[in-house]
Amino acid sequence: MNKELIEYLKDFISEARWKRMNEVLDLRTQHITVVLEDIYQPHNASAVLRSCDGFGIQDVHVIETNNEFDASSEVTIGADQWLSIHRYNKPKADNVSECFSTLKEKGYQIVATTPHENDHNLDELDISKPTALVFGTELEGVTAQVLEQADSFVKIPMSGFSESFNISVSAAICLYDTSTRLRNTVSRSDWGLSEERREELLLEWVKQSIKAGDQLADKWLSENNY
Repeated sequence: MNKELIEYLKDFISEARWKRMNEVLDLRTQHITVVLEDIYQPHNASAVLRSCDGFGIQDVHVIETNNEFDASSEVTIGADQWLSIHRYNKPKADNVSECFSTLKEKGYQIVATTPHENDHNLDELDISKPTALVFGTELEGVTAQVLEQADSFVKIPMSGFSESFNISVSAAICLYDTSTRLRNTVSRSDWGLSEERREELLLEWVKQSIKAGDQLADKWLSENNY
């Protein structure tokens, strides 16, 4: 059904937009994902989303135990609309454990980014298996709970007096390194989107690229007895 609906809707977008969507999907990955724990500054939150889109990372997992994740459209410049954002914000719930359990059930290793642990330098991190990179708050980094539940730790080697970069810079560096190594060393069949997920995203993107795209889709579905 999705394929037929996409074929119908593609006539409402330009050929250039259709081509660009497919080019982007060819480079999208769920093999690497990002987890943001209680990020609250709009500029940093938005910059991370923009980096995720720019480096082809499709999924972002947002833990909102203490702070609401607030992305600024002036910084994302629409990048967030192309991402799949998963939120963990149940009141009085253990949102960190819920997020990590969800990811581990899907085969991800949980890698906390922190300058205080000596497990791996960034370029030494094994990315042959699905990897979730966890970034913490602007001032304090990841919490003790994240450190306790993470499978391993990674740090960016520093050459100056500063102990660490801010979160938006750290995320950009980590995603550049891991996504580049991923595409150069891991088979595309392992890091690329499944056909089913690719089709789901293409339909989603086509609809949001059309004025009243959801209504057009609903009308087609109704007329074709879906």
